[in-house]
Amino acid sequence: MYLDTSDEKVLAGEFGETPQKMMEILVALGEVYEAEKLIPITSAQVSGASYKTIGKWGLAWLQSLDARVAVPTVLNPIGMPQEGWREFGIKEEFARNQALVVEAYRKLGIKLECTCTPYYLNITEYGEHLAWSESSAVAYANSVLGARTNREGGPSALAAAIIGKTPYYGLHIVANRRPQVVVEVEEGTGPRADHWGAIGHVAGKKVGNRIPIFEGIRPNRDQLKALGAAMAATGAVALFHVDKITPEARVFSFKTDDLERVTVSQDEVEALFAETEVEAVAVGCPHCSSAELEELAGLLKGKTTTKPFYIFAAAGVAKKNPDHVAAIERSGARVITDTCMVVSPRMDEFDSIMVDSGKALAYVPGMCGALARIGTRKECVEVATG
Repeated sequence: MYLDTSDEKVLAGEFGETPQKMMEILVALGEVYEAEKLIPITSAQVSGASYKTIGKWGLAWLQSLDARVAVPTVLNPIGMPQEGWREFGIKEEFARNQALVVEAYRKLGIKLECTCTPYYLNITEYGEHLAWSESSAVAYANSVLGARTNREGGPSALAAAIIGKTPYYGLHIVANRRPQVVVEVEEGTGPRADHWGAIGHVAGKKVGNRIPIFEGIRPNRDQLKALGAAMAATGAVALFHVDKITPEARVFSFKTDDLERVTVSQDEVEALFAETEVEAVAVGCPHCSSAELEELAGLLKGKTTTKPFYIFAAAGVAKKNPDHVAAIERSGARVITDTCMVVSPRMDEFDSIMVDSGKALAYVPGMCGALARIGTRKECVEVATG
């Protein structure tokens, strides 16, 4: 892999031990994937931010680093809200350790915006090269924005953030972004027929790690977010196209005649829904948009919750929508920032959780040890207030 003079100096340790270690990570990654060079990135998003997932050894590694990021960088959700963690039910010991994780990232120059939806906070342009690590954010950036990023691991995303570059392979290369399988969604009626999280949950299992192109559907941006997040969770989808909708499907004329075709049937989607009793309700996986907060505020108007109802959103999005947040919280529901239902130990305390997300349906059982039930957003509100 070609390294320029500056890269070689970093690799030789002339700029310090931490940049050297980070360059070693990138070079090793590039060699594995036969990358020809490193390319500059415009931003990074780093996972491995919750103490629940990285533990004491991950924290010790972060505290050993001595460098500053070279590009704007944000964190994935941490294990608790930075403000109001006591009210959310986080224990003191966990909070102390999580604060140490946050402080370690702060010293590296990373913005303490902890979200799986960084695209709501900063503009990302078509064609930009990124190093993002959260699976749903990667799917959204590649598919909905037309930016270019591989699905980075936490260490490789951090390495790219500190160096300001990433190996040129995979989805950074236009020729590797062509569709590999066609997905058709069977038409249906009723509110569950266009539950894009459920559709993505089914589709991800069918397409695996291939790049799908959907034909005959017209989801909006929030629905595309739900679709991609679920496919990233049940498959390994980092990029998908929707004919005549997503940017690259409008820029390029993809030939699909010779591709395998798979169908997502309404029976398969409907089979995901169950009427199981739950102890808590959680939405916002990925984090809610302004439009989704507005919808939830409308659905909760005049209602009172009868069980814990948590709505997860980026702090920046919540701050931009104080009226919607206030309306939601008048019902007894709570808008929670910086964390999510998957990486917070608070959600481990429930045996059963209702979600509106295909991603959460896939992750909650393993990450939280809880039964997961999926529903539409309206059904989630009905169960939370019933």
